[in-house]
Amino acid sequence: MNNNKERRKYKRVSVHIPVKYRALNSSPDDPNISTVTKNISERGIRFRASEFISIATRLVMEMDVPLLNKPIKAISKIAWIQKTPAGNDYEVGGYFLEMAKKDKEIISEYVGNVDYKDDPEQDKPKKDNSSK
Repeated sequence: MNNNKERRKYKRVSVHIPVKYRALNSSPDDPNISTVTKNISERGIRFRASEFISIATRLVMEMDVPLLNKPIKAISKIAWIQKTPAGNDYEVGGYFLEMAKKDKEIISEYVGNVDYKDDPEQDKPKKDNSSK
């Protein structure tokens, strides 16, 4: 039996939100790196990076959530990184360490309001291994 049940405690949705980040220990004058999210939840984020980021690195992140006048700011910690199958980019997963209470509420509401029909990851057909 193939059990692909989602084990995450928090809903994660595939959305492409503009993000800027820099290492927490870098100078505030250092330029931010721009990318977009692959998916997001109340507790974490997945995004693409053009360069390797070490596990446990802390990042200062600014996310431009649609319909907001100012970016959501957070400090996140990198939990995993893997090279993409094609190209020289990386997929990166991190979880939020610090975020203002109001920003947490906004992320929670945003994730809760994204409809799965708008989520391309949810539209992928599931493999049916029952006939094999």
